[in-house]
Amino acid sequence: MLGMYLRNALPDHQLSPETKDSVRVGMGLVATMTALLLGLLVASAKGLYDARRKEVVHLGGALNFLDHLLTFYGPEAAEAGELLRGLNESLIKQLWPDKQVQKAETDLVDSPFRALYSTISKMAPDNDVQRAAKAKALETTEDLSKTHLLLYAMGDTSIASPVLVIVILWLTTLFISFGLFAPMNWTAIGSMFIAALSVSSAIFLIMDLDRPFEGVIQISDAPLRNVLNRRGPRKFSSIDSFELTEKMH
Repeated sequence: MLGMYLRNALPDHQLSPETKDSVRVGMGLVATMTALLLGLLVASAKGLYDARRKEVVHLGGALNFLDHLLTFYGPEAAEAGELLRGLNESLIKQLWPDKQVQKAETDLVDSPFRALYSTISKMAPDNDVQRAAKAKALETTEDLSKTHLLLYAMGDTSIASPVLVIVILWLTTLFISFGLFAPMNWTAIGSMFIAALSVSSAIFLIMDLDRPFEGVIQISDAPLRNVLNRRGPRKFSSIDSFELTEKMH
């Protein structure tokens, strides 16, 4: 609409065919650079989203395996099992904070990690199987802590604000040039509005992928909640025990 207004304000000799060709060549270059930068932004946001999703799945698998280990160890690991449940809840609160509550501090999760590791370290195994289970439980707890710190160290965003501002300015310039030579009718206005809406949706998608724990396309917390929602102690069959023992070795 701004481009259409400028066209009406400019004298006719400023809108000659030669001028139109010059503007189109320049805007073609801007459009090419914008497309390249948009592609880089999509790749960066998608890469961050996939990396964090992979880490969340890894967290869920490690929590589930550690829960199996503690159940397999026996009643002596009941305290560690309760601490593991508390750790699971703390992870969910930190990664998927309530909209009306500020994001949880890292100490909310670090303290349960320390308590869990300390409790497992104090367990006194009576046989080789329990000793193997304890060693693997400590190793898995360390792995969980490393994965959590990696998620926290990734930061909140992978897209620099100046880059996003530059892309929006380039797109604004392009649409002004479109309106500069477009006829003033509802068909032209409607088509440009749909085009602007489509490009805006792409930018929204980029920004949403860059916030994988808050946006519309957020990472599911199912891998962690599936472990949290398990009810009652798990009973292992002889086959389960054999498979778990093989994994520990």
